[in-house]
Amino acid sequence: MGEILGLGLSHAGMFVYPDAEMVNILKRELARPTVPPEMREVKNWPKAMQEEWADDEGLGAAKRHREIVVNGFRQLREELDSFKPDFVLIWGDDQYENFHEDVVPPFCVYAYEEAECRPFRSGGPFNRTTNVWGHPSDATRTVKGHREAATYLTEQLLGRDFDVAYAFKPHHHPGLAHAFINTVLYLDYDEEGFDYPIIPFHVNCYGSDLLRNRRGEGETFGRIPPSPSPRRCFDLGRAVADAIKESPYRAAVIGSSSWSHAFLTKKHHGLYPDIEADRTRLEQLRKGQHSEWRDLTLDALVDAGQHEFLNWICLAGAMADRKPEVLAYAETWVLNSDKTTALFRA
Repeated sequence: MGEILGLGLSHAGMFVYPDAEMVNILKRELARPTVPPEMREVKNWPKAMQEEWADDEGLGAAKRHREIVVNGFRQLREELDSFKPDFVLIWGDDQYENFHEDVVPPFCVYAYEEAECRPFRSGGPFNRTTNVWGHPSDATRTVKGHREAATYLTEQLLGRDFDVAYAFKPHHHPGLAHAFINTVLYLDYDEEGFDYPIIPFHVNCYGSDLLRNRRGEGETFGRIPPSPSPRRCFDLGRAVADAIKESPYRAAVIGSSSWSHAFLTKKHHGLYPDIEADRTRLEQLRKGQHSEWRDLTLDALVDAGQHEFLNWICLAGAMADRKPEVLAYAETWVLNSDKTTALFRA
């Protein structure tokens, strides 16, 4: 019988870069022409947001935020090394990286032998002229896959009536989407090496907002289909856990994402996340009530900017019978998203 360990963490790109770069997302959002003029004034922000911004434009907050989150990464790595999995499955989202207009599957299992990634390339909201490890922007990182286990899981899911896609090679993105490669980087934050094979498991978290979020694109689309439902993600996670338990594998499964994202929280003009919604999810997690996430609606997640939370709901399904330990929770008004680190021991 197989054994399974559950981990939850953030793949937020800001932790690749120095503290001074972490507030660039908010600065970029403030520059959008759709932001109401009054919201460009710090004095009109929520009081807690003003306090976090302080007189250093969030630099001190960024330092404290990183310390909390990276400490959680290190604790997860210790548990992973103690467990010694045969592979690590990562539920993560693709943000117009590997999947474009020609195909956007609800779920996709990557059955790669390996992937050569360039995680420090320029682009996005960060300066990216340097990173916390001092690697050149064209540095590569090769990540091992586990094709045998990936195809086994795909077969098992199809047999359980989950019509998942699978891929033996990349489509539009030459390596791995940032949700997956950042998860590897963060679990190896101290660069001790990461030799565990991974199975990237794509979840279309952005749904109807995927193509609308493209920057600088003029083409528009009509109706854009939504993400898979929380109910379907939860049940899929449970089916993955069942398949692993029936296998000879020791596996770690990961839900990888921050929770509410400011730039997705339209009711806050894209400037700060839905703190209250995240606090509700956190309290449920701490009480071991994560099975209740199956009953969430997509409308509620989208309203809260919690699109990527679907990755955690997959994890919740896999860990439905376990009470987690919350290792770290980093709440923020100015650093785009709240981050949670959790462990579901075997």
